[in-house]
Amino acid sequence: MDQLVSFEALLFPSDGRNPHMVALMTSPMSVPDPHAPYSTIPAPMPHPEVYMDYIAEGLSPRAWHYHLVEALDGMNKKFVNPYVIFYPTVSRDGMPFPINKCLREIQGRSFREATAWRGNIIIAKYRESPFSSMINGSIADFPILRNYFMTHGAPQS
Repeated sequence: MDQLVSFEALLFPSDGRNPHMVALMTSPMSVPDPHAPYSTIPAPMPHPEVYMDYIAEGLSPRAWHYHLVEALDGMNKKFVNPYVIFYPTVSRDGMPFPINKCLREIQGRSFREATAWRGNIIIAKYRESPFSSMINGSIADFPILRNYFMTHGAPQS
């Protein structure tokens, strides 16, 4: 795995523009193999920070967190292809990221500032493992994600 690979992901811009598809780049990295001591296995590292405005530079994955969406409330089974939500956590100037206007509009009357999604939100799709088996998403994923965001605020650290 010595090449950059990209996957189609959904971007919810914080400035109120409509959600749209972007190419989420990944780069190769090595992670410890849990089954073989002192060896590594190749895995892709996503770079959602490319689409996150005001994010601290040079921290790469330490400047953002992720949250898995494996099912909607009331579902008996998990999604065959779940979602991973990438959101910024460390800003360039130490100030909070702006509230995501797009997601605020989706939440409507259930919006709560204390649990507001902040900054640009990038959502990718995967098969078995969030980073090692990403797949292309599409705008057809929007209704499912809209339903999720209608009832879920941002994870609290």
